[in-house]
Amino acid sequence: MSAKILDGKAIAGEIRADIAKKTARFREQTGVVPCLAAILVGEDPASQVYVRNKQKACEKAGIQSRLERLPADIDQDALLNRIGQLNEDSQVHGILVQLPLPDSIQEAAVLDAVAPHKDVDAFHPENAGRLAQGRPRFLPCTPHGIQQLLHHSQIHTAGRHVVVLGRSEIVGKPLALMLMQRDSTTGPDTANATVTVCHSLTSNLAEITRQADILIVAIGRPNFLTADMIQPGAVIIDVGINRTDKGLVGDVDFDAVSQMAGHITPVPGGVGPLTIAMVLYNTLTAAMLSEQ
Repeated sequence: MSAKILDGKAIAGEIRADIAKKTARFREQTGVVPCLAAILVGEDPASQVYVRNKQKACEKAGIQSRLERLPADIDQDALLNRIGQLNEDSQVHGILVQLPLPDSIQEAAVLDAVAPHKDVDAFHPENAGRLAQGRPRFLPCTPHGIQQLLHHSQIHTAGRHVVVLGRSEIVGKPLALMLMQRDSTTGPDTANATVTVCHSLTSNLAEITRQADILIVAIGRPNFLTADMIQPGAVIIDVGINRTDKGLVGDVDFDAVSQMAGHITPVPGGVGPLTIAMVLYNTLTAAMLSEQ
C-alpha cells in the first residue's frame, strides 16, 4: 500500500482564490479594504518567514497587510500599548502576534490584550469560550485548515474515530472541540466525530493511535509517529514542522508511515499553506463583522 498524498498547497490555492473574489466583492460594495496587522517581536528567522508568507498571501487576496516590527528587548508594557493602539485603529480589522515571544514577555497577557473582534488567530479567552460553546466568531487557523483539508479531500469525520495526538491551545484542544461538534462551517462531514486526545505521557499510546480512522499528529517531535503506531489505511494528518539537520520534517516518519496509511499529508506542503489561507479567511470575516 502507498498512501494518497493530501496536497494542502493546492487546496489552499483554491481557498485563497475564493477569498480573493469575496474580498474584491466586499471592497466594491463597502469601499472598505480588509487589513491585517502582524506584530513581529525580535529577529527569529522562522517567524520572519511565516510573516513574510502571510504578507504575500494578503497581497494576492486584496487584503492590506501591516507589519509591526518591534525590537526583541521591548518591554511588555510597550508591547501592550502598541496592541491597544491597533485595537483602536478602525482601519485595522485583524491583529495577530507572531509566536514565540521573548522569554521576558508573558505570552498569555499579550494574546489576551488583542481585542476579541480583531483576534484572527482565535486565541483570546472569549473566542476560545465561544468555540467551546459551538458558536465561534473565528475558528483557530490551523484546526480550521485541517477541517478544510478533510472537506476538500472528501474525507468525512462523522461517526469515525479521530485521535488527536497533542493537546496544545493552538491545535490539539480546539481541533478536538471542532471535530466533536454537531456541525461545522464546512458542514456535518467535518464534525460529529468520536474524538480521543492523547499526548506524550499517554499510557499505551500506540494502542490508542492504532484505533484511529483519522490520526492528527501535532506533538512537536520530529518523526515521532512510526509505522507500527497506525492501523493500515488510516488517514494521517501531520501538523508538525521541525527544523533538523536534514531540513524540514514533520511529526510523522513519512517514508515508513506512507507505506501503510491510506492518506497522508506531506511536510512541507500539507497543513501549513491552509493555516495561512485561514488567516485570510478570518481577516475578511473580521472586516465584514465590522460593517454590521
